Amino acid sequence: MEGLEIAIIDFSELSKVIDYRIESEYYAHRFLEIDNILSQIKTVPFTKIATFINGRPYNSDCFNSTEGVRISKIGDVTNKREITEWEYTTSDEFINQKGKLLVDGDILMTLTGDPPDVGKVNYIRNPQNASWNQRVAKIQIKSTQKMYSSNDVLFAVLTTEFVRSQLERYAKGIRQRNLGNESFDRLLIPVLSENTQKMIEKSIKLSFSSLSESQRLYNDAEDQLLEELGLKDWQPNNAPVNIKLLKDSFEVSGRLDAEYYQSKYDDIETVVTKYKHGYDRIGNLFAQNTDVCDYKKDAYNYIEIGDINISDGTAKFNHVSKKALPDNAKRVLHKDDLLISKVRPYRGAVAIIDFDDEKLIGSGAFTVLHENSTYKKEVLQVLLRTQIYKDWLLKWNVGSSYPIIKDEDILNLPIPMIPLGIQKELAEYVQKSISLRNEAKQLLENAKIMVEREIEKGGE
Repeated sequence: MEGLEIAIIDFSELSKVIDYRIESEYYAHRFLEIDNILSQIKTVPFTKIATFINGRPYNSDCFNSTEGVRISKIGDVTNKREITEWEYTTSDEFINQKGKLLVDGDILMTLTGDPPDVGKVNYIRNPQNASWNQRVAKIQIKSTQKMYSSNDVLFAVLTTEFVRSQLERYAKGIRQRNLGNESFDRLLIPVLSENTQKMIEKSIKLSFSSLSESQRLYNDAEDQLLEELGLKDWQPNNAPVNIKLLKDSFEVSGRLDAEYYQSKYDDIETVVTKYKHGYDRIGNLFAQNTDVCDYKKDAYNYIEIGDINISDGTAKFNHVSKKALPDNAKRVLHKDDLLISKVRPYRGAVAIIDFDDEKLIGSGAFTVLHENSTYKKEVLQVLLRTQIYKDWLLKWNVGSSYPIIKDEDILNLPIPMIPLGIQKELAEYVQKSISLRNEAKQLLENAKIMVEREIEKGGE
């Protein structure tokens, strides 16, 4: 019986529960504990203070990467991706579906997903021609209510375990869970003091200010890099035909697929290798981390491809027991390692590990590099996340539905030999950007802690 939980519930209580839920998970101790805490403080039903609107079921065939209206999907919310990373749907599809546009300060919440992803939220700032799909809800505070001062406060509350656990509990389904209208009817929101709300608002506003400055610094680094390379606003030749001799094609590469020989790849290689200060290959400038995990610990902090935020180049990890680790979890990671995804490389999943952790391991689907004294990891990260290099990496793709590249393709990739003085300047921009991004993350965490402390204090 060790490790088992037992909860005794009166049969009369079942009539108060959505659809007479009787599965044991619904009565897990952690859920009952939150019920008990919330019963001792002043709360209000979510629907008394806020509205939620489901998105539209946009046709997947209408999605593209170039034009139309940007649409938030589940992954865009859970990973808090920048709006510029969302896919487009066509303007005609948006009109046909009677879609609605997001406005500044809207909150998006996932309605579908595997726990703990269901019920995650993202705060929207300065949206330009953007909307959301049917698996996401838009949440706004009601103008008629007087208990909450702003969406800033509501957002902080929705990120707390007190709310997220309720939503996880109410979500229905066996594997992938779904939140319905009744979940929001039952969701209880704590009533916070005016002073706490003011502090939360201040913390949220400072957080987004730091985040905005972080993005500006990173964009400046990328712009300066492209200017230095003469690639600002540069476009390669997209001619549909490229004639190659056999000795210059198959006999060298072993590739017969037409995509490999597109003219644009030749153009990109030419402009990089003709850089005024020369070029070299990644494998000559960076050491590859090939350390393999010995699995002597009971659990590890594991980073897989989906843990890289393609919007800002950050990495997160999940705490996973040794038994639950996938077969591909094998690479021991260290602070300052540069992770480059070999899976769907055109997405630009490239991240720097900026924290120490002795239990950190990563997927074998990363090429992992460590810098030496001649080339800054921050510069390589920015370079590989530019649209030019993301396009170029498509050349070495193998596979169709799950395209990948190999370690040797990354190690053999030409990169411009930017003078060290310029590299140091660009690296400083990126380092400041990372520092501000971490500061913004901590400010959001502080806002959440303020909510939790008031709840816990009220329940004492």
